[in-house]
Amino acid sequence: MQKLLSSFQRLAMNPISLLVILPLLMKSQFLKVEPAKPNSQITVMGFVYCDICSNNSFSKHSYFISGAEVRIDCTFQAVSAKSSEHIALSVNRTTNKYGVYKLEIPSVDGIKCAEDSELVSSCQASLMRSSSSSCDVPGQRTTSDEITIKSRQANMCIYSLSALNYRPSRRDITLCGR
Repeated sequence: MQKLLSSFQRLAMNPISLLVILPLLMKSQFLKVEPAKPNSQITVMGFVYCDICSNNSFSKHSYFISGAEVRIDCTFQAVSAKSSEHIALSVNRTTNKYGVYKLEIPSVDGIKCAEDSELVSSCQASLMRSSSSSCDVPGQRTTSDEITIKSRQANMCIYSLSALNYRPSRRDITLCGR
């Protein structure tokens, strides 16, 4: 450490090295670094539940399924003056303890929220596997609707997909009636 400090002091005392280093330091102070234009981060999310009464609606007896596997397929049209580019993503996700699955797509140059323009962008989710042995018959297998939410402050776009569900193999008449 002492040798390094003494070498630096000798360099600083040498007038020729100061003439070389000083302009470089000054030039770096005046260089403008423009921040990159922020792109939207896109989040795709939905949930999976057990439809105890087999009526494709969430009732007081329904519950969210954690550990269910869901396949998410998205297609985004990129903004490009020269061509029509499409980006397709297909991933599997597992629901958390609240039955929610989520895909976060980091900023990609040219991809904007579908709400921003008339771009063709869409996402769809499909059931792959239930983690529940008592609720494992597919009900609503594929999402049909999506709601796009754009947050300008957070520069975020959320695709909220309709709920998916599994059913038990036998309907419980005591809970659900006929």
